[in-house]
Amino acid sequence: MNEELKKRIQDGAVVGAGGAGFPSYAKLAAGADTLVINASECEPLLDTDYILMREHMDKVVDGAKIIMECADIPRTLLCLKEHNAHRLSLTEGQKLAEGVFVKTLPDVYPIGDELATIYEATGRLVSPGNLPITKGVIVYNVETLVNVSFAVREGKPVTEKWLTIGGDVEKSVVLRVPVGMRVRDLFKKFGIVVPEGYAVIDGGPSMGQIINPNIAVVKKSTKGLLILPELIPAVAGKKGDIKTQISRASSMCCQCTRCTDMCPRNLLGYPLYPHKMVRTAINIAEMTPDMILTASLCCSCGVCETAACCQNISPRNVILEFKSILAKNRMKYVATEDVVADEYRDSRLIPISRWKAQLGVTPFDREGVLVDPIETVGTVEIGLNWHIGAPSVLAVKVGDVVKKGDKIADAAGGLSVPAYASIDGKVIYADDKKVVIESV
Repeated sequence: MNEELKKRIQDGAVVGAGGAGFPSYAKLAAGADTLVINASECEPLLDTDYILMREHMDKVVDGAKIIMECADIPRTLLCLKEHNAHRLSLTEGQKLAEGVFVKTLPDVYPIGDELATIYEATGRLVSPGNLPITKGVIVYNVETLVNVSFAVREGKPVTEKWLTIGGDVEKSVVLRVPVGMRVRDLFKKFGIVVPEGYAVIDGGPSMGQIINPNIAVVKKSTKGLLILPELIPAVAGKKGDIKTQISRASSMCCQCTRCTDMCPRNLLGYPLYPHKMVRTAINIAEMTPDMILTASLCCSCGVCETAACCQNISPRNVILEFKSILAKNRMKYVATEDVVADEYRDSRLIPISRWKAQLGVTPFDREGVLVDPIETVGTVEIGLNWHIGAPSVLAVKVGDVVKKGDKIADAAGGLSVPAYASIDGKVIYADDKKVVIESV
């Protein structure tokens, strides 16, 4: 293990650019023989990774080579769906650099989910609750590797974010903005007004979360901002009172098992049975959380509520509530034995065109157009806990003048990364949770 390279990645504040913000340096471990570049763009309406590959493939490959050198990994697979491979004129097995090859994946949902991507690309099945490294694999997102390249080669920390603005807008755009930029300021620059009866989703239409654009900011993990009608299935399933939905689910479920039959994690052989989860009372789950331990295996893809259920209930929301109970109790399911994928798995995955139709987003599916980056904004708000692990430790005070790239918070002990100013300006607010910088 090259500890110097690993330290540079940590010092660059590189975290997963499309997931929960896991610090990238901490993924590096001995024993991996394959680096998987997750370029699968799991969700519809997002073109962030596609544009990054089209414009900066050299940086993607360079980031991969750094990781290969750091962890002594002999092989890298650039994993992307067939339609994007076609758009980029890439072919199965094509060599991009020494040890770096293209791997095309089927245009089905939810390929792009880390575990599904590993299985499709390598044939290796990560045991439930275990990490990919247990099967000799490390996974990084496209943008994460671009950030690795900048951090290691140029000493440039993460201060910018690539994202897609799409949905029911005049045109879908992909651009680079300062981390911490306020969503309302970003929309204003494009003349976007969110109409009555519409919602803004941070992320994709399936797994993204509804946000308030008046107070939300662009985080390191923001892949897209989608403006969508509240009545389409993609949004309707995210609204409403969760407790009421859970109560309805337990009383209305007919136990047809279709949610389990189509569950992507169950199809990988994982012991996750959504139809059983919805019949488990919330008070029982709270009293005996060990009964719902396998809820931690859910990837929240939404197949159960959007494609499977005939009763208009949401097994996903029930499982999300159970996952919060497990988190409070610091419990999760970890298998000690390997599993075997369902023999019918390939025929039960959902073609991406069908998935878009079921979500109700087909009318808004258009190719993202690359536009100029936004480099100067009035104010940014940078969270010190925008990553898995210990929050960054505040290193500035109100009144300090900072330049873009200046450190504003140090990495804490244990799993953590520092934080950096994303614009030139003055610190107008600072505490142990966030730093607000105003341009001067």
